[in-house]
Amino acid sequence: MKKVLILAAFSAALLAGCSKSTDTTTTVTPTPVPVVKEAVSGDVSGTWAKGSTYKITGHLQVPTSQSLVIEEGVNIVFSDSTVKPEMIVRGNLYVMGTSANPVKFTVPDAWKTTANQWGNLWGGIIAAPTCAEMLIDNAILEYGGAVTTESSPSVKAGLYKAAAGNHVPAVNYSNVNGKLVIVNSRLNNQNEDGFYVEGGKVIIANNKIYTQGVSGGDAINIKSGVQADVAFNLVYSPNTNALKLSNSGDRSPQAYIVAYNNTIVNAGWRRPTIKGGSIWIEVGVRADLYNNLLANDRFGVKRDPKNAEDPRSKVSNNLYYGYTQDGVTGFQPSPAPIPPSTLLPEILAGTNDVISKTVGDNDPKFVNYPLATESKNAVFNTAWDFRLQSGSPAIGKGTTSFTRLYADGLSFANGTLYKSPAPSTTIGAFGTN
Repeated sequence: MKKVLILAAFSAALLAGCSKSTDTTTTVTPTPVPVVKEAVSGDVSGTWAKGSTYKITGHLQVPTSQSLVIEEGVNIVFSDSTVKPEMIVRGNLYVMGTSANPVKFTVPDAWKTTANQWGNLWGGIIAAPTCAEMLIDNAILEYGGAVTTESSPSVKAGLYKAAAGNHVPAVNYSNVNGKLVIVNSRLNNQNEDGFYVEGGKVIIANNKIYTQGVSGGDAINIKSGVQADVAFNLVYSPNTNALKLSNSGDRSPQAYIVAYNNTIVNAGWRRPTIKGGSIWIEVGVRADLYNNLLANDRFGVKRDPKNAEDPRSKVSNNLYYGYTQDGVTGFQPSPAPIPPSTLLPEILAGTNDVISKTVGDNDPKFVNYPLATESKNAVFNTAWDFRLQSGSPAIGKGTTSFTRLYADGLSFANGTLYKSPAPSTTIGAFGTN
């Protein structure tokens, strides 16, 4: 009996040992290793691993029904100044940088010269109507905007303007049933338009755009088929407008943009002909504009009197500052038309705006930005700080009594959810220091 008990105890211990060993067995998933890929071109999909470098020497394409995920810290270096590659996205694109390790769409450092200030060294990211989702989070896009040719993939595929001789925007999106989110990113040294959007549910928020547009071009250009929240962006010295909002293009749904808490500085002065100079609205767009800080811009909110916006549009609680008399004059609301003219005034009058007729009045009190900076300056100093000091007339003068489109967020197939940021009663993009 004693032997039986000893044997039973031994067997139980053995079984317990086997059970413990089985429970602690784990499957180890290999961590992607950063790589350096030379001479990359053609179809791309899958995952570009954290910290990798891809040197692009030809046009890229994400094929239909496939996805490309670009992890944090990846450098995409467009390295052929003859081809000037475009990136065509027929499937989905997920750019997943972080604030510490952004994804960079750039060119070799040796090309970043004064002579190349306006980019034109690679094309842009151009999405086909089959692109259901495009997400760009914590990315740097710089030195793009090359001119299309007859051999450009975008021209051959009938994308963007589908013709040779056009500068490509940094990002073009055109799926009216798709989703586009561009957040926490930077666009600089771009030859013409920045983000050119022709469809989709869209969030563009918490971005910085500067040194954009040589002889024309808008930082954010939105057409019909788009319903967008555009918020908390800094746009410095765009050639024409920071925001061009239009329902042109005959796509459904009607363009509806809620643009709030943006800071727009020195807009419109570098355009050789007079047009816009901060925010432009036209062609039946529905635009709600709140809490935007417009400093030293060529004009206030401006419409096309012959092809005006949707009458449901709202303009309210924006702040205007002018360091020069030309600047102050440019944001004064236009007088009502004299009958029999039925044209609407060109410069809009908002409600509850912070506006004056005196040079230097309503100084926004930026923490670090010299308001006397020449109006046509396009060189951005990264030490500038557009937060507001105590006593700024922008503090507490904004409103939160409006509805943004995506407070509940846009969800993506990769499991991420992006919500439009909550509005602030401090006018502008940065709050206080």
